[in-house]
Amino acid sequence: MEQRPVRVMIVDDHAVVRSGLSAFLMAYDDLEFVGEAAGGAEAVAKCRTCAPDVVLMDLVMPEIDGAQATKLIRDECPHVQVLALTSYKEDELVQGALKAGAISYLLKNVSAEELARAIHAAHAGRSTLAPEAAQVLIKAATGPVGPDPGLTDRELEILRLMVDGSSNPEIATKLFVSRSTVKFHVSNILMKLGASSRTEAVSMAIHEGLVE
Repeated sequence: MEQRPVRVMIVDDHAVVRSGLSAFLMAYDDLEFVGEAAGGAEAVAKCRTCAPDVVLMDLVMPEIDGAQATKLIRDECPHVQVLALTSYKEDELVQGALKAGAISYLLKNVSAEELARAIHAAHAGRSTLAPEAAQVLIKAATGPVGPDPGLTDRELEILRLMVDGSSNPEIATKLFVSRSTVKFHVSNILMKLGASSRTEAVSMAIHEGLVE
C-alpha cells in the first residue's frame, strides 16, 4: 500500500523563509505542505487545525519563541514531531530546543536533500542533529557525572540503541521483542532520567556518560 506524504507545517517570522520552505516542500511528492505560522502562538493554534506530522520550527521569534512553542505543541499534540530549523547555533538555543521536545536541530544552510531526509527521520521518530548541535552535546559530556538513575541492563541496552538513532520499531526488531515492550522500557527510561522527550534522554545519556 502506498504511504501518504508526510504532512509538514512551517513556523518562521520571516515571510521569505516561509515562502522558500513551502516551495521546497512542494517539490517532493512524499512531503505535503499543510500550513504555516509567523509566530509561536499562531503555530500552536494551527497545529490543532492543520494536523501536521512534522513542524519546521524557527527558534528566535518575538513573543512566544520557538522553544516555548515547541513545548506547547508537544504538550498538546504529542504525536507531532518538531524539527528546529534556525540560523543560530548557540549552546543555550540547542539545549533549550531539545529540552522543550524538539527531535532534531538543523541550521538553515542545510541542503534540500538533507532537510527532506531529516523530515522523514523525524516522522519516524529519529533525531537529526547539525554538527554544531552535536558538538554542544559533546561539550556537555565533559561535565560532571550525575547520580546513577538506576537503569536496568535492558533499559541501558535500549538507551544505547536510542543514542544510535534507532526508532521503537527498529529497537523491537533488533532485540526480538514487541513494540509495546520497547515503549514500556522507553517510558521507564524517560521517567528515571527525568527527561521529557527521547531527544532529551539521548542528550542526558551522552552528558552523564550512561552509555558507551
